[in-house]
Amino acid sequence: MKDVLDELAAARRTMGKGSLPAGEAYTVELRRRYAAQVDDVWDAITSPERLHRWLKPVTGDLRLGGRYEFDGGEHGEILRCEPPRLLRVSWLYGPDADAWPGTSEVEVRLAPGPSGDTEFVLVHAAVVAEPLFPTYGPGAGGVGWDLALLALARMLTGGESVDYAEVHTSPEGREFIRRSAVAWGEAHLAAGGDPEHVAAAVQATTTFYAPDPS
Repeated sequence: MKDVLDELAAARRTMGKGSLPAGEAYTVELRRRYAAQVDDVWDAITSPERLHRWLKPVTGDLRLGGRYEFDGGEHGEILRCEPPRLLRVSWLYGPDADAWPGTSEVEVRLAPGPSGDTEFVLVHAAVVAEPLFPTYGPGAGGVGWDLALLALARMLTGGESVDYAEVHTSPEGREFIRRSAVAWGEAHLAAGGDPEHVAAAVQATTTFYAPDPS
């Protein structure tokens, strides 16, 4: 359990606002270091075989301007691709998502560190309507990215793959989710969130990702 919580503590989380073609967007940012060369991390976030291991199976035309689709339904277009430093994609979900282009984008930035490690920054910007942000706050997407980056960390160090079904039901996994939701609540407070709203959003996010098994 300690190694899992250490991974959670390895990331810095911030919430902010930005702009997308569809309008004003909320942003969640995760920043951390991986003990791996930048080329290795780049391969991990762009190779279909390795994406399958830490995120989801992916298909499509995986090059600049191409379209991709994950097994979970997320899909979009590759907007920027500058190996091995920057990848930006539109990030849409659902069969009607293409009717609202420019509503969600994910950008990953990599930089080589002084010790052969890699600084990893992920920014997810989304134009969010009711009830998603008012109900869940930044944890709506943030907890999911925390889980994904836990799996990425394990893959980069040669560890076992993360069983997401087990994460959502095991005591250790539920504690990870609870602490992740709290961490995103702290980021929300730091961005000026109302304490009562933040507390309710943390509880809603925790319940969504780790519902009471009873």
